[in-house]
Amino acid sequence: MRIIKIFDTTLRDGEQSPGASMNVEEKLRVAKQLVRLGVDIIEAGFPIASQGDFEAVKRIATEVKGATIAGLARTKDIDIDRAGEAVMPAEQKRIHTFLATSDIHLKYKLKMEREEVLDAAVKAVKRARQYTDDVEFSAEDATRSDWDYLCKVTEEVIKAGAKTVNIPDTVGYTVPQEFSELIEYLINKVPNIDKAVISVHCHNDLGLAVANSLAAVLKGAGQVECTINGIGERAGNASLEEVVMSLKTRPKFFNADTKIVTEEIYRSSRLVSKITGIVVQPNKAIVGANAFAHEAGIHQDGFLKERSTYEIMRPEAVGIPQSKLVLGKHSGRHAFRARLKELGYVLTDEELNNAFEKFKQLADQKKDIFDEDIEALVSEQVSKIPEAYSLVELFVSSGTKQKPTATVTLKVGEILIHRTEHGDGPVDATYKAIASITDTKSNLLKFEVKGITGGTDALGEVIVSLEEEGRTVRGHGADTDIIVASARAYINALNKLAVRRKMSS
Repeated sequence: MRIIKIFDTTLRDGEQSPGASMNVEEKLRVAKQLVRLGVDIIEAGFPIASQGDFEAVKRIATEVKGATIAGLARTKDIDIDRAGEAVMPAEQKRIHTFLATSDIHLKYKLKMEREEVLDAAVKAVKRARQYTDDVEFSAEDATRSDWDYLCKVTEEVIKAGAKTVNIPDTVGYTVPQEFSELIEYLINKVPNIDKAVISVHCHNDLGLAVANSLAAVLKGAGQVECTINGIGERAGNASLEEVVMSLKTRPKFFNADTKIVTEEIYRSSRLVSKITGIVVQPNKAIVGANAFAHEAGIHQDGFLKERSTYEIMRPEAVGIPQSKLVLGKHSGRHAFRARLKELGYVLTDEELNNAFEKFKQLADQKKDIFDEDIEALVSEQVSKIPEAYSLVELFVSSGTKQKPTATVTLKVGEILIHRTEHGDGPVDATYKAIASITDTKSNLLKFEVKGITGGTDALGEVIVSLEEEGRTVRGHGADTDIIVASARAYINALNKLAVRRKMSS
């Protein structure tokens, strides 16, 4: 099985994402994590770009051990010399020099002829070799270059001493079949291609960066250039975690692997996201919040029976503690029962059905269902008391110029009773209506409200303490509508008082 080198350019190309600039200390933190991750080459920066970039590359070259440290340089002498100085302290160092080879770049950007570009590329590689034996040349915009001219440039820079030749899809223009054909063409046409490693650096403008990179690996590419979370110029680069886990998950297909310590992938992703401020999209492959989350009832049922039915890799393999069964309106009883068991609740079939019905009602009201929501739903179910009173309907009106009014309908035994009352606020009006229906003489000792979970659609929990003839009880109620939760809590306490009265009579 071939081992594919991972060239991480998070600190160079990744930093070119708008707003993703990192200071020296932040770059150093990321570089040390990349070593723990097991990348082969860290492109630490573009030393000529600024004094800060130069210092960052030099600090990383001095302090970070365990990976090759690379500095980027144009084919200009001043760039190469600056890069050479920056990477000099590294135990393993590389200079990565580049020049465009496409006619569109030659005509409009460089204003150079093909022979001039070829000559500049060869001279740059030779100059870089004065600083290190490990020189990489990139033919910028290779995928829009004339293939035979690209072959000629590749052959000559290898003769000049380049040990790696990078074939970048600079603008994300190519597609997998075309790119694989290009790599195959180079391998067949460049006579000294066996003396260098073919690298690929794909951008994601059409969402094909990872697919193109993997297509190149199938045709013989030995190095993939990528970034953590796929960050980078414009739409970003090939995502390191996606490339690595594709090879890891399909070893027989690719017959290739990497030296990446995959258990460090998630930690690396979180670090880069935190430092750059670029949030990872929830549905991002491998490291997104939903990457190992299952909500659909059919998926959850299959997963609970055999996880491989809906998971092709284990979350632990990338450093995520476990998969998540996300409970929502698409979830089924199997997943709901499994989550209850995890939370320590074992319900009878009847209790489960009642709780599941309430859960479905809640799931229609709010987007995110948390464990605290579920516990609030089932806490009454597992310690269910006879209901002397149950809430059927509640209507409340209130406002800055309107006296708070509540109309409550309770079921008392088999009878429905309605009352309308006014109060100092909507809760006061509701409680007066309930007290009128139940004819309670209890005193409200305590009234607590708290949001069980965050967000404007959070489930609210109300706890009340009632006292009647020396008996004190606590009632709980939960709902996304805090007035409804207040009513449920009050009624729950009144039902407990009714049981106490019956037991003492």
